[in-house]
Amino acid sequence: MDGSEFSPSSIPFIPDAPPAAPPALTQERLAATLHRRGARVVLDGDGDFGGRWNDHLIYILRPGKDREFLQVRGRWQRPAPASLLPRMLVTLNEWHVEKLFPKGYARIEGDSLGVYAEHTMSYEFGVTDAQIDLHLNWAISTTLRMFDHLDTVFPDVAAEGRALLTKADE
Repeated sequence: MDGSEFSPSSIPFIPDAPPAAPPALTQERLAATLHRRGARVVLDGDGDFGGRWNDHLIYILRPGKDREFLQVRGRWQRPAPASLLPRMLVTLNEWHVEKLFPKGYARIEGDSLGVYAEHTMSYEFGVTDAQIDLHLNWAISTTLRMFDHLDTVFPDVAAEGRALLTKADE
């Protein structure tokens, strides 16, 4: 080598400054995002937010040892009998084949069937306000889309559920 040839070892290593981590997920930031969105929610005794969207109960939870996860969990507010479980499982499985979100599941609750949707992300390393807003928008909208699909597949159960909610609101 005559000194004019390139050698990677001749370039000093200068690391880039690490990017600043986004701030931690906090209840205050979550509340501010919900407020900006105009969401009508209540805070329960566990520190979780809950509200109704299109007749369905949706909770916004922060599970995890350090409450680093953000989970949106919705419940299909329809009086489905437990006997619908096999058909519901097929319907939810078909949903999962076609859609990425939300995770849907059903479980027997006494004589009835509880059907849920969840979208959970870890924000262990922080989260921006835009990410919180995106998470809530995506999780709530896809949950409602899944519930609308269930209303279409189970129209009699959906009609009965809407009637019960209307009567309760009177």
